[in-house]
Amino acid sequence: MNAPPILLRTDDVVVLNKPAGLPVHPGRQGGASVEDWFPLLSRRRTGPWLAHRLDQDTAGCLLIALRRPALLAAQAAFAEGRAEKTYWAVVRGAPAGESGAVEAPLLRHAKGAQWRMVIDAAGQAARTEWRVLGRGEDMAWLELRPRTGRTHQIRVHCASLGCPILGDAVYGDGKGRMHLLARALGVPLQPPVAATAPPPEHMIPALLACGWSRA
Repeated sequence: MNAPPILLRTDDVVVLNKPAGLPVHPGRQGGASVEDWFPLLSRRRTGPWLAHRLDQDTAGCLLIALRRPALLAAQAAFAEGRAEKTYWAVVRGAPAGESGAVEAPLLRHAKGAQWRMVIDAAGQAARTEWRVLGRGEDMAWLELRPRTGRTHQIRVHCASLGCPILGDAVYGDGKGRMHLLARALGVPLQPPVAATAPPPEHMIPALLACGWSRA
């Protein structure tokens, strides 16, 4: 697999366009991961480091810190909700209305070796703002802005609206590849980070069907 494209590079950070299907960490069974390309990003004795994470099947903007002060500053921005994260998803069906927010706490639920996130009052607070960008036949193209950073947050919240993300094997029907893109990322570092990722090829037919234009 080729190295992920670089969307933005400064002396302190790199934003990669992570392909869908590529994990950020090596798995127990081996195989490629984002960390395989760290030696190509920096020859310093320490680092690089992941400043945050994306699910294996999510494509798009992934921030890598090349220096430890940038790592700490980025982690603080994510933890304090100062990082602006914008996602695109194509979902099965459509939510009621044109925009809104899901505010539903999430709790990890394990059963044997399997686990998933569930909406539970005992869980951590989670908020996702959404709006419809386009509609197709039995599908919709959503823009999503998570205001918290819980595991699988967008995936669970979309499912709770009655419109799971296409291809989501845990919270949807799992048919085909997952249609979730970390579209844009803004982080208040010095200099500021602002990057936008193009849709991956597997999402383009569904986006076109919902009114997206390549232009």
